[in-house]
Amino acid sequence: MTKIAAIIVAGGSGKRMGTAIKKQFIKLQDKEVLAHTIEAFNALEEISEVIVVTGEEDIHKVQTEIVEAYHFNKVSKVVAGGKERQDSVYNGLMATSEEIEYVMIHDGARPFISKELLKRAIEKTIECKATIIAVPVKDTIKVVEPKVGIVERTPEREKLWAVQTPQSFEKKLLIEAYEDAQQKGLQVTDDSMIVEAYGNRVHVVLGDYTNIKITTPEDLVIGESILSNKQ
Repeated sequence: MTKIAAIIVAGGSGKRMGTAIKKQFIKLQDKEVLAHTIEAFNALEEISEVIVVTGEEDIHKVQTEIVEAYHFNKVSKVVAGGKERQDSVYNGLMATSEEIEYVMIHDGARPFISKELLKRAIEKTIECKATIIAVPVKDTIKVVEPKVGIVERTPEREKLWAVQTPQSFEKKLLIEAYEDAQQKGLQVTDDSMIVEAYGNRVHVVLGDYTNIKITTPEDLVIGESILSNKQ
C-alpha cells in the first residue's frame, strides 16, 4: 500500500478573526476547527500518518485537547512551526516517517475538505507527482496599482483559479525542491511555488467551493451552514 502522510499546518494567530482564541481552536458545532480538519484525514484509509504543525506554545494544547481528546490515532507527531509558513511545512516534512512516499499539505483552518476530493487528489498526485486543489474564480479580477488605486489590467478570468489545500507531492520531489529553495533564499506563499521554481509541473485538481478557510467571523457563519447541510 502506498504510504501517504498529511501535514496539517495550524499556526494561525487569529488576528483577522478578532478573537482572543486562535482560529484553529474556535468551535464549530461544539468541535474545534482543527479537530474537524484532522478528523477528515484521520478517517481516510489512504492516509498512513498525520503530522500537526503548530506554534511551540500550543503543542501541549493540540496534543491533549485535540489529538488525545478525540482519539486521533493516526497523528504520530505534533511539532513546532517555523518563522514563515514554508519553514513550518518543512518542519512537518522532516517529521514524517521514513517510509512515507507522498505528502498532502493542508491548512488547519480549512475543515470542510471532503473524502471524495482527497481521494481524487491522491490519485492524481500518484500519477503526476505534484498537484494543487483549486477552483475557477467567479468574479472578474483587476490588477491594481496599490499606491494610486488605478486599474493596470484585467486578466482573462478563464485562466484564473483560486488555490485551496491540500497541495500534494511526491515526498522525495518536495524535499529536493525545498532544499533548492533554501539554497536560493526563495520566499514563497505556498508549496506549489517551490515545486514550480524547481522546474516541475504542478497539476490542478478541481476543488470544491465549500472547502473554505476559516479566517474572518463571516467564515464561521458560512462554516456552520456547511456543517448543517452535511448532516
